[in-house]
Amino acid sequence: MPRTSLLASLVIALLLGALSMLVMLPAAQHLRSLQDGEQARATLHTDGSCMMGHCQVKFEADGRTVVADLPVGSGGGKSSVGTSLTVRYQADDPHVVAREDDVGGGGAAVLAVMSGGGALLFLMISIVAAVSVMRQRRAGSSPGAGSSGLHGSPEAAHFP
Repeated sequence: MPRTSLLASLVIALLLGALSMLVMLPAAQHLRSLQDGEQARATLHTDGSCMMGHCQVKFEADGRTVVADLPVGSGGGKSSVGTSLTVRYQADDPHVVAREDDVGGGGAAVLAVMSGGGALLFLMISIVAAVSVMRQRRAGSSPGAGSSGLHGSPEAAHFP
């Protein structure tokens, strides 16, 4: 059982660490990169899990209508289709867009810290499980660990 918990804890720690380092930190940096982008009024075109990057906005850029995906780490998930919001987009590529409320990168940065903290927690659990496995091995291989050494009478434990 301790080996299973050790392996499970390590896998969870790796997944949370990967989420933090490979998804949420780059998302926060991407959102911050749009702080100086062009500003436009937009409407929420497709709602969903905006934090996971499943929302789209519709807005006008250079005289044409653009429908663009909000990036991972965006807020506004409770908003319904048609909700008006302000976005910032790259002038050379209006499909690279973020809600103006998100360009500070705060939501994605908080999730990066939380998943990183979770990774450290599960790494500590893995270390505790590894120590437990090592102690069990040591106790199982010690010379006095036979059936008479561990399960003797209480009197035998007090009187040599």
